[in-house]
Amino acid sequence: MKKYEEEHYLLENIKDKIYPWVKEELRDIHALNGKDISEKDTPLISFVGDLTVMLVIQRGEDAYEIIKDNMLPPDCDIEQLYYTACENLAKNVEYVIGHTWFGGMVIVADGYHEASSLCLKHIWDVCAQRLEDDLAIMVPSKDMVVFVPAGDEVKLQRLMEFGNEAYERSQDRVSRNLLLFTREGKELLAYDKVQH
Repeated sequence: MKKYEEEHYLLENIKDKIYPWVKEELRDIHALNGKDISEKDTPLISFVGDLTVMLVIQRGEDAYEIIKDNMLPPDCDIEQLYYTACENLAKNVEYVIGHTWFGGMVIVADGYHEASSLCLKHIWDVCAQRLEDDLAIMVPSKDMVVFVPAGDEVKLQRLMEFGNEAYERSQDRVSRNLLLFTREGKELLAYDKVQH
């Protein structure tokens, strides 16, 4: 019996428990199998800049397992599975927007899916419309996403300082790089790819 044929991995049994996790480094301190993530046996989805998305299965309230190639049937459409994971995220994870001490905003969820908020364009669209500006975003760790209006140079500088410090302190780092969500185009871009 192949792994994907086991009851524990049957796609119909797990598809409503699959979520996207945004990563730069291929490791995760919370995942049951997060220490030995390899591009060779893990389906990864190229995302923005140096970020990739891996898919995980929620196995308990605080237990997640990273999906490996051998857990999926050979004909599985990874892109479609990503969309299913994003639907699960939108349906099952509550996102709240808070304020930071430096004048920025922060995404708050459950400690596992904050970075995954990057996959949900509608969150960023609402924030950009409300702030009436493009958004400069940093994801220093899996449980922290901070952003400011891109046009506010003072807040942007504070965002980068705060994000770099948070990255250094984190056990589950994601990235030091800035992202930009454009208000007009409604797209997430690597900040260095943007012409200023």
